[in-house]
Amino acid sequence: MGEERSELIVRARLVTMDDAKAAPACTARFARKREAIIAAAADILNHKGVKGMTLADVAASVGLITTSVTYYFKKKEDLAAACFLSGIARLDALVGEALAEATPPARVHRLLSLYLDLVLAIRRGEAAPIAMFSDVRALNEENRSTVGPAFGQLFRRTRSLFDAPGYEWLGRKAATARTYVLMEQIYWLPAWLQRYEPEDYPRVRERMFDILVGGLARPDSAWKPCAMPEARAQASAAAPEMSRETFLLAATRLINQEGYRGASVEKISAVLNVTKGSFYHHIDAKDDLVVACFERSFDMVRRVQTAALARPMDQWRRLCSVARVLVEHQLSDEGPLLRTSALSALPEAIRHRMVDESNRLSGRFAAMISDGIAEGTVRAVDPLIAAQMLGATLNAAADLRGSPAGVRRSEVGELYAKPMLMGLFSK
Repeated sequence: MGEERSELIVRARLVTMDDAKAAPACTARFARKREAIIAAAADILNHKGVKGMTLADVAASVGLITTSVTYYFKKKEDLAAACFLSGIARLDALVGEALAEATPPARVHRLLSLYLDLVLAIRRGEAAPIAMFSDVRALNEENRSTVGPAFGQLFRRTRSLFDAPGYEWLGRKAATARTYVLMEQIYWLPAWLQRYEPEDYPRVRERMFDILVGGLARPDSAWKPCAMPEARAQASAAAPEMSRETFLLAATRLINQEGYRGASVEKISAVLNVTKGSFYHHIDAKDDLVVACFERSFDMVRRVQTAALARPMDQWRRLCSVARVLVEHQLSDEGPLLRTSALSALPEAIRHRMVDESNRLSGRFAAMISDGIAEGTVRAVDPLIAAQMLGATLNAAADLRGSPAGVRRSEVGELYAKPMLMGLFSK
């Protein structure tokens, strides 16, 4: 009963953000202008994040003055929340259509098809942009309390894609894990899909579906990661009050939990029980902080990859081993890795540099997959697409920290890494 009531509240908030807007909202002209503002703001959000978006930028893009935009949305945080709620509603509609299919694999295929059709329509200017959810954590508390329940409703509805006769063996925990993996593929897709021509989208869809269902494993392969050292940060000299590693770990956790905006200097200092001056001892500016956190995470991934490549094993076992170590790291004392969602908060020039570094690590995964195909230990798949999907899966596991899912570190490899490498519907 409580869940139904929450759903009704969320739906009500999707229709109206506050009483002041409710009266004129019934007019078609008001609704059209409001949607145009949301569409323009969504595009700016995807490039600049909540931090970088301004009402003036949005107003200029729709031919209005700033005060005209405030008639619809009093604050930019209200507008950002409306963008996210609109995106959630649009994705929820796609999931609803996918649920019309009879089996979970058919539903996943339908969802990929619908989403890629939407992305293609956006790219051609035939549909309004949809706000990526990477910066939801940057919203203020009031708006997060509105967007959060709507996002939770979307997650539960997506999880129901796996609910069908014959799939009872999945269980709630396994279905939840696979939902995280699937949704992360949707969220991360726009980051790398732009490399492909629109005419190639059907091919991308089929390659993605093939990997989601069949994984990277050959029919006779088993999930068999080797024992590997834990992912650890590179040792650094201790500063008078604390080590740089301790500082960056605290910052990474806060940024993952609360977004770039929420991870303030005051909060980081409070977590570590040090003065604000310690922040500037380690980092010159907040953008530098995010860069340093990304570089710390990239370095961990790179060293785990290098350690696996140095060991005498085939590529299939290397992939299993690296994937397990990195998802387990997300729940370790030194974890998690910084989520890629923090990229949207960075200035464009810095963001491109971090994306390039991320792509180099993805390229190493692609090389392992390609070599595995050549040696016959990995199934024939598209190595570039598979590498991006593997990276997205590792990223999704960061959400497990502090979540109510009740996942233990000892089982996270089985729940998250294995379905990506063996297929979402493998037992």
